[in-house]
Amino acid sequence: MRILGITIPDEKRLEIGLTSLYGIGIPMARKILDEVKVEYGKKGKDLTEAQENQIRKIIEEMKIEGNLKREISANIKRLKDIKAYRGVRHMRKLPVRGQRTKTNSRTVRGNVRKTMGSGRRKVEKT
Repeated sequence: MRILGITIPDEKRLEIGLTSLYGIGIPMARKILDEVKVEYGKKGKDLTEAQENQIRKIIEEMKIEGNLKREISANIKRLKDIKAYRGVRHMRKLPVRGQRTKTNSRTVRGNVRKTMGSGRRKVEKT
């Protein structure tokens, strides 16, 4: 089954398979399946053509994939343009939502280690 150019895996349960679309998590996938009246555990290959079309119709009405990514990046760009605090944090590639930066935040900062012991290399024994 293909939706918006993305293949939904046939061998996975539908509630998990639908999460391969950007913007759809398990709760949203369950809402979609409830609307179509399909069991969560059903596989993609077991769907009827009518059920597939219903799921496709519901998902195409939603804002997912490219449209969602564009909207998120536009929101971040707006915050940067108006020099809001969150926008400045995005510009500096620091955590935006109030996390501490003395420790943690390594993934955002690029795994920088500035403690004394971490930079040492093991001495080779000759």
